[in-house]
Amino acid sequence: MSSRQATKKVVAPGGNVVPPPLATLMAKNKAVETILTKKDPSDISKQVVEVAAVLAPGGSVHLWRIIDGRSTIWQESVKLPRAEKITIEKDFSSPNPEGRECQWARPLKTNGEVLGVLEVCGTASLSEKVRDSLEKFARIAETALNHVGQQRAVQEISTILEATKLLNSTLDLTELIKIVLQLATRLSGADRGTVFLLDRKLNEVWSLVGLGLDEHEIRVSVKRGIVGWVALHGHPVRLEDAYADPRFDPTVDSVLGYSTHSLLALPIRNKSDDIIGVLELLNKTEGSFSAADQEFLSCLSDHVALALDNAQLHRELLAKQRMESDLMLAHSVQRGFLPEHPPELEGFDISVAYTPSQVVGGDYYDFMPLSPQKMLTVIADAEGKGVASALMMASVRATLHTLAGHMRVLEKIVKSMSKIMLGDAQTVKLLSIFFGVLDHQRLGFHYINAGHVPPVVIRQDGVVLELTEGGMVMGVLADATYKQGYLQFKKGDILVGYTDGITEAMDTNGNQYARERLVDTVRREGNTSSKHIVETVLADVDRFSQGGLHNDDRVILIMKVL
Repeated sequence: MSSRQATKKVVAPGGNVVPPPLATLMAKNKAVETILTKKDPSDISKQVVEVAAVLAPGGSVHLWRIIDGRSTIWQESVKLPRAEKITIEKDFSSPNPEGRECQWARPLKTNGEVLGVLEVCGTASLSEKVRDSLEKFARIAETALNHVGQQRAVQEISTILEATKLLNSTLDLTELIKIVLQLATRLSGADRGTVFLLDRKLNEVWSLVGLGLDEHEIRVSVKRGIVGWVALHGHPVRLEDAYADPRFDPTVDSVLGYSTHSLLALPIRNKSDDIIGVLELLNKTEGSFSAADQEFLSCLSDHVALALDNAQLHRELLAKQRMESDLMLAHSVQRGFLPEHPPELEGFDISVAYTPSQVVGGDYYDFMPLSPQKMLTVIADAEGKGVASALMMASVRATLHTLAGHMRVLEKIVKSMSKIMLGDAQTVKLLSIFFGVLDHQRLGFHYINAGHVPPVVIRQDGVVLELTEGGMVMGVLADATYKQGYLQFKKGDILVGYTDGITEAMDTNGNQYARERLVDTVRREGNTSSKHIVETVLADVDRFSQGGLHNDDRVILIMKVL
């Protein structure tokens, strides 16, 4: 179908133009077009069965016609196993022929006489909400069957059938609300309409889209206006003169340059009977909104609520999928910031691993050459975790690589890093970081510890040294000073660098893994490779903290002097 054909006006009998997207669906679906435009009510019984089948999904719907006290099938959604005859008395009770499970049934009467019986059969029980919807619909069906010559009754049945099909035609929330408003305003004759959704976190109702609002978004506190009152109390409101009601808030009128006269506001409830929104219709073109308008639109709201629930769940699912996709991309980017492999230095065996507690994290490590003989090693931990901390680490990495490319003295690198952080208003202010410069030919190690958990050096004779010299965490004070420490490595020494996600990991009783257990684990595995030690430590921490109370990003670095 071309776009020219799709936008062509569809005119129903009587000269009424059918608004899109109803017109589009009618143009695509001849069966729907026939139902929506026919004035001959002879097929009303088929429409009754179709709507009841939508209200009670999974069941078989049967409409019986009563002739001379005997019943015959008038219309049915699913054929009965065999032809059944049911004797209908005036004091009708549920027809239940042998071999069938009847879950709901209701006689349809005219002038006190039983005209027919509408029933739903099946093995699954019907909820009270479904039964209530069927009862409401049965009253409409009874009226339609009693007064088949009345166009209003025919229109109601057609509109409900139209609604059940249209509301299931899209999961796009914006498009769905447009469909709801087009149905509601066309049926009631309203000049304008808005669907408000309830935001329980903010205690507000807000409009995603409204007919006649030029796509303006409106947000209203549940403590203000008619819409807020309906959302808060769950009762419909029908007014002939809105300004005469003290609950009415004229603010929106003044903003939009509109004047509200008559008003109809109905709560929209989900299958759990919770209010999820409000349907508001304004200024009926002929007269005021009637009790019949309210009754019929209340029946329609059951379908609206189900469709809105499905659309919102679909929207949340898409948002979650987009977020997960973005996080996986961020994870890939962050992994690309970290060295693919630790450096291979003669006389040293180095291994490192990083496991974020979420998809991305705020821990960081790196190795940067300062000269052919010297290498800068850093381990850092930003306050918090997740995306914000990961972005912080991307900034830290860029800054460090720039500084390391121009400076060779550790004190200057640290001082410049602190100054840059304090000058960046967008940077997370708390950063613990350990800087170490290794002279791998002379086995010398200069370091500055800026508020980081102290790395330890385990000597071959069992002595444990903590590398604490330095100063406070970065990004707090402009005049912070940092003292440089020095260590002369010996063969057999093991440097253990880590973040607090290792030592502060907790078991189910709240006990921390702690530095002592870390040192014991490394000492026990000291004769193995650095990679094996790293893997052993991470596995031991995982076992210890399974089901525990604290989980954080983890970095573990092992540097063995061979």
